[in-house]
Amino acid sequence: MLASSSKKRSFSRRSELFDADLMQRAIALAGRGEGRVEPNPMVGCVIARNGRVLGEGYHRRFGGPHAEIAALRSCRDSPRGATVYVSLEPCCHHGKTPPCTEALIRAGVKRVVVAVRDPHPAVAGGGIKRLRAAGISVRCGVGAEPAAEMLAPYLTRLALGRPYVIAKWAQSLDGALVVGRGQSKWISCDASRRRVHRLRARVDAVLVGSGTVRADNPMLTARDVPIRRQAVRAVLDGRLRFSPRCRLAATANSVPTLVFTGSSPARTAKAERLRELGVDVIACRTRRGRLILKDCLRELARRDVTNLLVEGGPTLLRSFFHASLVDEAQVFVAPRLIGGQAEASVIDALRVGIMCSAVAPHGIQTRKSGTDILYRIRFNNPPVAVPGGTPS
Repeated sequence: MLASSSKKRSFSRRSELFDADLMQRAIALAGRGEGRVEPNPMVGCVIARNGRVLGEGYHRRFGGPHAEIAALRSCRDSPRGATVYVSLEPCCHHGKTPPCTEALIRAGVKRVVVAVRDPHPAVAGGGIKRLRAAGISVRCGVGAEPAAEMLAPYLTRLALGRPYVIAKWAQSLDGALVVGRGQSKWISCDASRRRVHRLRARVDAVLVGSGTVRADNPMLTARDVPIRRQAVRAVLDGRLRFSPRCRLAATANSVPTLVFTGSSPARTAKAERLRELGVDVIACRTRRGRLILKDCLRELARRDVTNLLVEGGPTLLRSFFHASLVDEAQVFVAPRLIGGQAEASVIDALRVGIMCSAVAPHGIQTRKSGTDILYRIRFNNPPVAVPGGTPS
């Protein structure tokens, strides 16, 4: 009897390890859809039976087949009796594609392992319930943490009604940011600037303040890198000082451009002139003369912006930190000393935020970026309603 119990425990342990390994593969597959599937979530799927992988797939593009369908189509043998590993709960509703739950049921799979429940109101545990009602065993929570990290932009937009915010800046070793007057480009190296363009090429929107537009006259487009999606260009400009002669206005008919401003400036002749040029001028509420950031972010989410890159100067970045609206920071630190304290306000804001636990980081990754060091700092835990939980 003791030997039998030991064998059962050993088999159970091997099964758990096998589940974890294949879920890790499913999560890695999901990442291949980054920048192509938004506002849908990135999802990966692996199908296996008796220790052998039969097929795998991921959601490749918005409006295209979901991960489960791609995996089923890739199976070399019949998936009947197999186990399905999927990084997000299978959908159970008709959207741009039919329900994945019904495809899995028709395929005759025996078991489904899910990393994270889908909080979308059309799913929200319904996919798991439908599979169980069809006699399919469902295990939840395997790989929940890494899956939630990958799904953070999608989960943030659904739970908080705003995009996932990535703050980006370059600084010297002593925390100086040189902005305006054409000098900021000399902070980071060529490799770091290419990395920023790759980041622009996969986010939904890039946001700056009016001061950056006036000082730098930027294009805010991705250049000399593969383009996964065309990011919307957004500007916060409460008093509508945005010039019709700037490069953003001149290219607004070819690249979507939004300007958030106060309600009164949005009704002026200048606003109408900008609209004629193709600029979308959006009236938002202000408080003490400043735009309310949360209102602007809600409007971006309404327009299906899931990932937002904030590239403004110290004033704008400080505002986002003080409002606890930064989910991730990508900080390029150049091996040089500039001196002076005037441009260190972002670092000051970050230090204050950590001290008051408003934006305390829960994960920091470092990597070389040419001659620079890139710090990727995650702040808010992904808003998973019931991490790895079982639907009620």
